[in-house]
Amino acid sequence: MAKDYVRRTKPKAKSKGRAASTKGGARGRAPQPSRIPVLPIILLIMVAGALGYLIYIVKGAADGRQPAVTPVATQTAPAKKPPVVNPIDQKPIEKWTYIEQLENKEVVVHVPEATESTRPYLMQCGSFRSAAQAEQLKAKIAFQGLVAQTRHKSGSSWHRVILGPYDSKRLAEQHKHKLIKAKAVSDCAIWFWEG
Repeated sequence: MAKDYVRRTKPKAKSKGRAASTKGGARGRAPQPSRIPVLPIILLIMVAGALGYLIYIVKGAADGRQPAVTPVATQTAPAKKPPVVNPIDQKPIEKWTYIEQLENKEVVVHVPEATESTRPYLMQCGSFRSAAQAEQLKAKIAFQGLVAQTRHKSGSSWHRVILGPYDSKRLAEQHKHKLIKAKAVSDCAIWFWEG
């Protein structure tokens, strides 16, 4: 059946002998009373009964206990109560003896004499086939405030970029970390200089 969009009213329902129902209900019929929800009421009564039974059991168990018999004290003169002392005001009692042992303990430390290495350290930061690449790395290192050298051995096609000589390995490591942090080099090798 085609819908009528112009009038916007519901089409009348076809019925076989019955009158079409309207919004207000059928004519001549009395309104039906609303049904009472029986199942929820039964469940509510059961839960309330179980709760009441539980309270009865707990109360009966509490009443069934016999109270402890306390002996009757004889009449004596009231004893003086000791004065109330605040535990925060008292100095704690030491239970340990290690405190005294540590105060009187003398520790002897043997420090070996530092032996200075007479051989200085060198640090190689790159090795290139072309002298232009070696000079470019030398310039990057110079921007970090360090002085580098390029070395080329006769008979070899490699140009090495070297820093040093350093008196201590620690200073060489510091300069290495400085260059790596500034991303001037990716890694450097440190070794003893043979002279």
